[in-house]
Amino acid sequence: MNLFGVLNISGSGLAAERERAEVVASNLANADSTRGPAGGPYQRRSVIFSASPVNGGFAGSFQAGVVNAQADGVRVAAVVTDTAAPREVYDPSNPAANAQGYVAYPNINPVEEMADLMGAARSYQFDLSAVQASKNMISDSLQILA
Repeated sequence: MNLFGVLNISGSGLAAERERAEVVASNLANADSTRGPAGGPYQRRSVIFSASPVNGGFAGSFQAGVVNAQADGVRVAAVVTDTAAPREVYDPSNPAANAQGYVAYPNINPVEEMADLMGAARSYQFDLSAVQASKNMISDSLQILA
């Protein structure tokens, strides 16, 4: 693995964690939404990651004479919708209440969503640290060669 491959892998992680954070933020923003795109209450969404081969890119121009082991980055394989039943709250004065007076709210736990958001933020920071370390090593290598 060369240093440019590390940049590609870290970059794929940054993109995946950014999307994860966006999905979690959407869940938090819609935690009290009684009407989603499908007409019922908003449904929680989750991100599924998978490995993806990292090749080409900037490192591809340095392939001649360089041994480059196959490396995997990360990508968002899917954004899935939670199928859990909505939580029902008795509030007959709410315009979204059904005939029995219950309002269907999304089954979103704000504590769980905040933990997911903190996990995404920490992973993003780790990827940024790896990018910075790689940049420093490349810069030091260029200074040694000069």
